[in-house]
Amino acid sequence: MIGQRPTDPARRVNPPPAAKFWLAALLLAIWCAGMFGRGFWTPDEPREADIAWRMSWQSDKAVPLLAGEPFCEKPPLAYWAAALPIRLFGANALSTRLPNLLYAIVTALTVGMLAARSCGRAAGLMAAALISTFLLSYQAEIWFATDAPMLASVAAALFGAYVGFYAGNARERLGGYSLMHAALALGFLSKSAAAWLVPALALLTLIIWEKRWRELKRWELYAGLMVQAALILTWVGFVYAEPDGVEHLKVFFWNNLVGRFTHVDAPENLQYAAAHRNFPGKYFIELPMYLFPWTLGAIAAARRAWLRRGTHSDDYRAVRFALCASLPALLVLSLAATARNVYLAPALPGMALLMAWWGNGIRVDADRWEVRALRGTALLLLLAAAVLGLAATLIRLEAGGSLASPKSFISIATVGLILAVLLALRAWNSAERNVSMAQCALLAAYGALLLGPVAVIYGQVDRWQDLPSIAREVRHDTAGASLILLAPDETTRAVVDMYTSTSVRVVNGPLNEATLTRASAAASSSGAAILAQLPGRSAPNAGLARLLPRGENPLPAWAAFPGLRSVKVYALPNGRRYALLKAAAQ
Repeated sequence: MIGQRPTDPARRVNPPPAAKFWLAALLLAIWCAGMFGRGFWTPDEPREADIAWRMSWQSDKAVPLLAGEPFCEKPPLAYWAAALPIRLFGANALSTRLPNLLYAIVTALTVGMLAARSCGRAAGLMAAALISTFLLSYQAEIWFATDAPMLASVAAALFGAYVGFYAGNARERLGGYSLMHAALALGFLSKSAAAWLVPALALLTLIIWEKRWRELKRWELYAGLMVQAALILTWVGFVYAEPDGVEHLKVFFWNNLVGRFTHVDAPENLQYAAAHRNFPGKYFIELPMYLFPWTLGAIAAARRAWLRRGTHSDDYRAVRFALCASLPALLVLSLAATARNVYLAPALPGMALLMAWWGNGIRVDADRWEVRALRGTALLLLLAAAVLGLAATLIRLEAGGSLASPKSFISIATVGLILAVLLALRAWNSAERNVSMAQCALLAAYGALLLGPVAVIYGQVDRWQDLPSIAREVRHDTAGASLILLAPDETTRAVVDMYTSTSVRVVNGPLNEATLTRASAAASSSGAAILAQLPGRSAPNAGLARLLPRGENPLPAWAAFPGLRSVKVYALPNGRRYALLKAAAQ
């Protein structure tokens, strides 16, 4: 608590003055490599990019549009934020993801401040590093979607909740809870009421655990609700005022929220419970991968928390808050009908806090199991280096002569791998006699992997994901003619909308004879071309072909249909394939 002298020895461990600078430099480097070193990748990023691009010039800003049609899965805050740099710098991956850098910084700062307030300054740096490098949270931060702003909002809300709950006076309590409400409002506008789940469950569980029932009667807890109401209801009012506002609000708040947990009465395309099916224990089974490469540290942190469960020091309140901010949400999400890994990202700040508490404590009194956890993490990073080295080699073979700078590709990947191996070995050797050195070496080793082999692999994977090149080629081949999309998915619609034409006709439906007849008749009457996605993927070449053999791709449904003929096929290496069709009579 502010104003009190820390009594726990771990809280008195202060990092060297340069630690903040080096941590900030490392985090900034790995964020930029992941955000700005690649284009838009499937799944989801092409769709989200098209919505943001539309938002940059559409007149009505209340409802996001995908290829010109209302897209009511998420509120528009993330698209508003991306629309500004798109207007200034154009619709490219770098400008579209610029807000992600802000979200990542806010997440690291607020989780770091939470840990620093509860465990000490060194723990604050550790928590910032952990939340920025968990595999799942790193993915959420560099991916252009609504998860990055929601994660930042949840992290800020948790910090506000901690400050408010453990405040020493009414003014401090009001400030903490007001921050919580403001962050929750922004989180709601990013990904609807899903942003409330972790902070609300954390605060309620904490009240029950500590039997602080009077907290529910404090006016400071509710004063910030006016902030939420003002922001959220203003947006809801603009949506409601539209001609189809009621239907849009139903999709936003019923289909897309309740429909994630159970089947609801809705059209087939709005049955969200039918996709990404959940099963009991799915999140628990996959949790070790979400926390990679710090999985063993999380297990050791849980062990230390259990062994010290009887303590009543102020230091242990960080453990209680961390568990309240992670486990209840994990249990609730396990009951949902749908499950995607990124749904659990808002629970990771709590896990980062728990591990920072552990990491700060073992600098004073690590036991042999905790030393083994550090060494086990070093082994995980050595294994990751071996896997990434093999992947980089195979990708180099697959690329052949297509790499613009093969020497730089090899040198950057090699330097990153060598540094990662040396640093992991340093962490192994230092784990028993110098825990601080081991922790820093582990983080630096992971950073070397992300900045070395992982970063250079992005450039090659871009060749597999370069859907804009296909869309531009289709635009060239159909110049002066209209275009029909045959049963397109969201990715196809988005890419065509951004890079080919904003005015296309869509023929939806299962690829049966009736749908193909409609498409053929429409193309014949208007002279339009038809773009259809081919099933399967292009076969890999060279090294990848030997490692990932693939059978023959199935024939498309229209192959035996006499009313359509193929004019041209477009294919990405190891990626999607499309065919340009014409009506057979032409």
